[in-house]
Amino acid sequence: MSRPLKIAPSILASNFAKLGQEVADVTEAGADWIHLDVMDGHFVPNISFGPAVIKSLRPHTQAVFDCHLMIAPADPYLEAFADAGCDIITVHAEAGPHLHRSLQTIRALGKKAGVSLNPATPLSHIEHVLDDLDLILIMSVNPGFGGQKFIPAMVEKIAKTNLMIANRPIDLEVDGGITPETAPLVTAAGANALVAGSAIFKGDGVDDYRKTVDTLKKAAEDGRA
Repeated sequence: MSRPLKIAPSILASNFAKLGQEVADVTEAGADWIHLDVMDGHFVPNISFGPAVIKSLRPHTQAVFDCHLMIAPADPYLEAFADAGCDIITVHAEAGPHLHRSLQTIRALGKKAGVSLNPATPLSHIEHVLDDLDLILIMSVNPGFGGQKFIPAMVEKIAKTNLMIANRPIDLEVDGGITPETAPLVTAAGANALVAGSAIFKGDGVDDYRKTVDTLKKAAEDGRA
């Protein structure tokens, strides 16, 4: 597989009382990206954090900030998240009527553009915007809560997405229920970027996180092999 493997811990599962330190520790432990789950209490049931928190975290790591906007509408806030230091900004296909416009806006802000699909959303929603994408995020749980179980039917959806991407330079990311047990399933299907929260933020500090990151990475590599 040509796309490099990326482990993207979701800080939603970290200790919010010391968020900056958590981000620094998990990066030192080997994480490739930091996954930022932004929830608005409208598009999804929970509320998490916004651009001000992300901006405060930016000095704590050089890692890629992988921002997943679970908000509707997203367009009015794209510039704020770009200014906060996000490197990849992902919007949901279900969150607005003008997906192509949203993706163009993100790229015009100098950021990589991603689109996320909920489990029940068909791939047909994105087939006409592939050339405007840097990342496709397949939700393997219903968004809004951490710690949910992986939906097995998403393995086939990931494989079909991988075929759709073909040779385009698009990362294929999976979010939801990713553990050392499910990681090989999604990487075997073609995913190269894995979001994990509770599977990584176990214990406390660099040494503990290095163990969980390494375990997940090995499992993911086994699936690619």
